Amino acid sequence: MTLASFIPSVTGLNAMSTAQQSVAENIANMNTTGYKQNQTLFYTLLGSSGLGVGSQSGLHSSRASITGVGAYNRTNIDAEGLVKATGNTLDVAISGNSNAFFKLDDGYGNVYYSRAGDFKRSAQEGKAYLVSSGGLYVQGFTAIDGKDEFSNVPSDIIIDAPNVVPQKETTEASIIANVPANDIDSSIYNIHVYSQNYDGSNLSLVFKKIEGLENCWNLSFDLEDGKASSAVTEVIFNTDGTIKTPENLDVAIAWDDGSSSNVNIDISKMTQYGESSVVTNIQQNGFPSGNLIAIRFDDNGILRAQYSNDSEVTIAKLAISGFTAPENLTPFNTTLFEANGEVGNEYYVDTSELISTESLESSTVNLEEEFSRMIVVQRAYSLNAQSLTVNDEMLSLLIDLKS
Repeated sequence: MTLASFIPSVTGLNAMSTAQQSVAENIANMNTTGYKQNQTLFYTLLGSSGLGVGSQSGLHSSRASITGVGAYNRTNIDAEGLVKATGNTLDVAISGNSNAFFKLDDGYGNVYYSRAGDFKRSAQEGKAYLVSSGGLYVQGFTAIDGKDEFSNVPSDIIIDAPNVVPQKETTEASIIANVPANDIDSSIYNIHVYSQNYDGSNLSLVFKKIEGLENCWNLSFDLEDGKASSAVTEVIFNTDGTIKTPENLDVAIAWDDGSSSNVNIDISKMTQYGESSVVTNIQQNGFPSGNLIAIRFDDNGILRAQYSNDSEVTIAKLAISGFTAPENLTPFNTTLFEANGEVGNEYYVDTSELISTESLESSTVNLEEEFSRMIVVQRAYSLNAQSLTVNDEMLSLLIDLKS
C-alpha cells in the first residue's frame, strides 16, 4: 500500500469543496439582479501511463490509471431569469433573448457585459451619467438634437435634458363649428394659440351677420395679448349650410411685446345650420411650455425625458450587445462578464420590443435545486472522508505489522 491510495479521497474532498462553494455562492446570490447560476462539473484525473492486466484465461484489459477527480465551475450564461416589475423608471430588463447584454465601461477602457439593468443617475463634474449599480458607465447611442436619430458609435449615456421646454409657436389651426342660421346677429369662437414668447393666448373669431345679405358674415379677430388681422373679412355659406368661401384664413398677429406670427386657420368644415352655436372640434399645432416630470425608458430601450405638456426629448438608445458564442464569455464577478477570443464577433442587437421597462431580471438560482445539490455534495464529501479514514487505518495497520 502506498500514499497514492490517498489521492482519490483527497481529490474527492477538494472537488466536493469546490461544489459546495458553488452552491453557497448561488444561494448567497439568489436575490442578486441578473445573476447567472453556477454549476459544478466533474472530470476524471488520469495517470501518465496505461496499465496492462492479463489473466490465465488469456483475456487482457488495458486502461489509463485513474488517480482521482477534478472539478470546475460553469456559469449558465444562456439561462434567463424571471422578469419582475419594480416601478423604478431607470430599471430595465432584457426579455426574450438570452444572447443580449448591457454594455458597460469602467471609465478606463475596460468593457464589461451584464444582464443587470438596475441603473441609476450619478452626478460627476456637472454631468449626470447613467451608471450600473456598481458605478460602471452604461453605453448607448446618443440622440441627435433630441430626436429619434442616433449616433453610430456607443458612448457613456449622459442624461442631458432641460428642466423646462419652451412653448411651440402655433402656425396651423382648424375649427369645426356651427354658425347659427336664425335669430343670431353674432357668434364668437376661441382658439388658444401660442407664440415664441407667449405661453398661450385666446384668438377669437368674431362672426357678425351682414344686414340685407343672406348667408353672409363679417369676420374680425380679437386677441388677448396683441392684435390679429386677415385679408379676408367676409365669410359666405352655401344655401345648404356648407362653407362657400373662404376655406382657409391667413391671420397675421402682432403681439404686445413687439413680436409677430402667422396662423393659417382651416374653416372649411364650418357650417350654418339652425339656431345653436356649437363647437365640435378645435385643433392647433402649438403647445405650452412644459416642466420635466420623468426620465424613463420605452420598450425599444430609448431613454426619454417626458414633460407636463406631453412633449418628449430623446436622450439616448441602449447599446445591447450579442456574440457569436455568448456561452464562452468569461465571468468577472457575480453579474459582469468579459469578452475573449472564444466568443466570436460582437454585434449590436435590435432592441425593438426587447426591453421590459421599470423591471429587472431576477437571479436564475432555484433554491430547491440548490438544497438538493447541497445534500448530494455533503453526502459525497462524507463518503470521501470515510474512504480517507479507512486508507489511514490500513496504512497504520501495515506499519504496525513491521514493528
